[in-house]
Amino acid sequence: MKTPTRLEALVRDGLIDEVLRPLKSGKEAAVYVVRSEGEIRCAKVYKDASQRSFQQQTVYQEGRKVRNSRQARAMQKGSRFGEKQQEAAWQNAEVEALYQLAAVGVRVPKPYNFIEGVLLMELVTDADGNAAPRLNDLDLSREQALEYHAILIKEVVRMLCAGLVHGDLSEYNILIDTHGPVVIDLPQAVNAAANNNAAQMLERDVNNLANYFGQFASELLTTQYGKEIWKLYQSGLLHPEVELTGQFKSNEKRADVKSIMREIDDAREEAIRRKYQQDD
Repeated sequence: MKTPTRLEALVRDGLIDEVLRPLKSGKEAAVYVVRSEGEIRCAKVYKDASQRSFQQQTVYQEGRKVRNSRQARAMQKGSRFGEKQQEAAWQNAEVEALYQLAAVGVRVPKPYNFIEGVLLMELVTDADGNAAPRLNDLDLSREQALEYHAILIKEVVRMLCAGLVHGDLSEYNILIDTHGPVVIDLPQAVNAAANNNAAQMLERDVNNLANYFGQFASELLTTQYGKEIWKLYQSGLLHPEVELTGQFKSNEKRADVKSIMREIDDAREEAIRRKYQQDD
């Protein structure tokens, strides 16, 4: 096939031997199957911000570290240089997340190189060597749904133990190879400790899994793994081998407003009484 413009430099520099075919085009990138260093891999070409349909990017960027103060100031001002730096940070986030998560055992594609907005990484395949299907393309049995859901909940836990929340996890960015689920598409991954929206994103990720797998195993629809996982994380009790129940009991109690007001009135009266005693 004709080499896409964004891949020409990598072909010229010998990082890609040949572009074989397009694989998919999504909301934030186009992916091609390529030959690189004698292996079949894939090249993810990030779209410019103006071409992307992914919304609320700033919500995901909260808490991300910027390498120097000049970049940070430019990004805050929204200058042309700042926009380029912001775009680079968005793309680098996926590369960093892939390395970080692979190091702790999360099943993600292996990254090989990242140059000028193109990520070269492992092509996840099925038993026949073809590109692995996305989860949403499969018709699951109840047993498979329960198995895959349990595996992915463990992956969510491993990610959070590594300090990350996927932020956009669903059946559309999970591949199924011969060994099970592989998590993909991570440019929106957030720092769990630094992003104020992390708890909400984690719960949404987990609810997406429950809603999808719940089509095949209805008992998953009533689980509350998201709240349970986040509570353990906040308490410092979360670890990769933690035993989860899928249940959650809130410790919050409704405030007794009348009692609180009585205590305030009593304290006010006591303060007035002491003032009179001091004046006497």
